[in-house]
Amino acid sequence: MKKRGVLGVFFIVLLLCMSSVSATCNIIIITDPTGEDPNGAAAGSISFAQNMFQSTFLMSRDNHFAVLSGGTGSSESRLDSIVEAVATLKNNASVSSTAAIANQYDGARLVVGGPSIGAAVSGSFRAYVITVEDNSTITVTPYSSGTAVLQPGQKGAIIHLRNTQGNPMYGTADSVRKETAMNIGKMIRDGYPATTILSEAMGEVARDSGEKYGGGGVNLISGLSTGDMFTPTQMNETGYPMDEEYSKTCDNCGWGLGYPAAEQYDKCPQCSHDLKTIYAYEALGNTITVSKDSVSVSVYGSDEPGLSATTQNVVKNAVAKNGYDSKVIADSINKAIDNGLLVGVDHVEPKDINVKKDSKAVGIYYTGLAGDRSSPAWDLPIDSNILNILGSIQTVIGIILILLVVFRSRLLKSFQK
Repeated sequence: MKKRGVLGVFFIVLLLCMSSVSATCNIIIITDPTGEDPNGAAAGSISFAQNMFQSTFLMSRDNHFAVLSGGTGSSESRLDSIVEAVATLKNNASVSSTAAIANQYDGARLVVGGPSIGAAVSGSFRAYVITVEDNSTITVTPYSSGTAVLQPGQKGAIIHLRNTQGNPMYGTADSVRKETAMNIGKMIRDGYPATTILSEAMGEVARDSGEKYGGGGVNLISGLSTGDMFTPTQMNETGYPMDEEYSKTCDNCGWGLGYPAAEQYDKCPQCSHDLKTIYAYEALGNTITVSKDSVSVSVYGSDEPGLSATTQNVVKNAVAKNGYDSKVIADSINKAIDNGLLVGVDHVEPKDINVKKDSKAVGIYYTGLAGDRSSPAWDLPIDSNILNILGSIQTVIGIILILLVVFRSRLLKSFQK
């Protein structure tokens, strides 16, 4: 396995440490089996469960395939099935034989696919296979056993969905699975790119079935990924809800801010235009859809609320204006920190910015501030000892003023005498 070939290599450690990491919704969509459309194939996973780390969707940028995991079995079973599936696909096996590996492991599920190889699901699953013909005929077929396959060269999709125990909307999965599958088929027929369809499908699943925590998504042709945008920041937590507000942006000047900080803004603070609210599922689609200013942003070193979404907007604006320049990106981030848009982190340097122009990806490595500080200390041309002395003088003056107020009548009498 090449070092850059498969995302989320850390999944081995995570899966071994977690008792619940199962995705309950897996989707693969192929709108362009030729691979010519940069947004023609996408995949993603979400769940109501905890610990939905990026390990639930693995993507090979070199070979353009995805392996989505899940099921009712143990973490060890899923881990073993994933490792075997990745190795099998890299040896050019069919998607049907690769997905069928899940049947060798108790409770495991595998959903695998790519633009040129088709897609398949096997193991413990309840899914629909959607096919769309060139004459606009849509076929939606339910499967719950064996191996369900979307044949190579075929436009279509596979959606698996179950409800997680404890989900307040438990029992909705059957109807939502069918309705979402039909809507996916209609969007494929109507010519929407796979990345947009994935975004809308995950929003629908989140709203209507309650299986809503990231997870995330990948663009199987262009290699873009949501990375850790929506995944949990701590073990045994849920990720970001796909049906909730993620950020606000200004279409006029490009300014943007992530939630919860974005709640206090109704107008753009830079140009006074109305702000547009971006929901998490929409942010997913924007991130993995190729455009002239596409960029995948990953944030490390701090789990400050809203930091990831705001950083994403800052970096996208910087890249759109000046390209993938680590110094310019660092300057833009530091300006946002100084303006109070990014809080709880120290200034960054170009060495803290990991730019991968070929894959349109930027990683930001923050250092969290100590204590309860929300912003870095000011960089003033004055020695800190002088500031301490001035502070002491100010304290003394304050005490004298208090004494003058408290003893003013006595002092006045003494002065008169």
